[in-house]
Amino acid sequence: MPLVVITGIPASGKTTRAMQLKDYLEKELKKTVHIVSENEVITSSNINKNALYLDSSKEKEIRSIIKSKVQRQELKLFFLNPPYRLVGPDTVVIMDAANYIKGYRYEVYCMSKSSKTTQCTLHCETSPTVAWEFNTSRETLNCSGDEKYSKEIFDALVMRYEAPDNRNRWDSPLIVVQAEDTLPAEKLSCALFDRKPPPPNLSTQNAPLSATNYLHELDRITQEIVTAILSAQNTGLEGDVKIPGHSNLTVKLNGNKLTAAQLGRHKRQFLTYSKMHPSSDTSQVASLFVQYLNTSIPS
Repeated sequence: MPLVVITGIPASGKTTRAMQLKDYLEKELKKTVHIVSENEVITSSNINKNALYLDSSKEKEIRSIIKSKVQRQELKLFFLNPPYRLVGPDTVVIMDAANYIKGYRYEVYCMSKSSKTTQCTLHCETSPTVAWEFNTSRETLNCSGDEKYSKEIFDALVMRYEAPDNRNRWDSPLIVVQAEDTLPAEKLSCALFDRKPPPPNLSTQNAPLSATNYLHELDRITQEIVTAILSAQNTGLEGDVKIPGHSNLTVKLNGNKLTAAQLGRHKRQFLTYSKMHPSSDTSQVASLFVQYLNTSIPS
């Protein structure tokens, strides 16, 4: 599942480039493309963009959501493609976000490397003067006032921006596009499809638990969630099910009543995926299983 990490200062045309690339990949190369949009995540979080960048903890939370959406896309595509294998290079994910912190880009690189997929960086290089002019013109483009950066936040983000460097393995291959340039679609295509992904190594792979312990924890956690859902349904509860011990996790039943056999099948499919991608971090198992259920349960 090739990944494109878009980066640039505020109002540098990142979303425009994401849409151009999506259009090219779908029409010319017949690929399936999923865009993980920072703007959509911010909007769904009901926070003003300018307020967000004044709150470092909230900003960190948004970055975490974006990264988890990329991981979730992999999980979702895996289960939508029997016999439950990772989707090949016909599916591309585009991270349409600022991605202005090099340490964050490194985390994303490690995620891609451990998934054995190619990744490239698209730097929307625009001068602060041009970007500010574009930002101030957004109102005439029928954008809401909330989508415009204040001068204070714009200047602060420009100062914070850590530009990608092709010498850094996590930024490479790096493709730079100026505001007036045509999208270098063929270069991006070569970066994604004409090279092999780097093999995972010790620096990008968690040391797995012993097979016995990992499988035991995997089975225990998923069974607890299955039991919680069945118990909630047996008490006559209608609607979503909150998972005990995980206050932030909710299974959306969408009006369905799931049988033990149905939940057992979902559990077995999830275990199949998890055994193929073992990790030492079992703290994410509950979250991933709930994400899988929410993807699989009919609307």
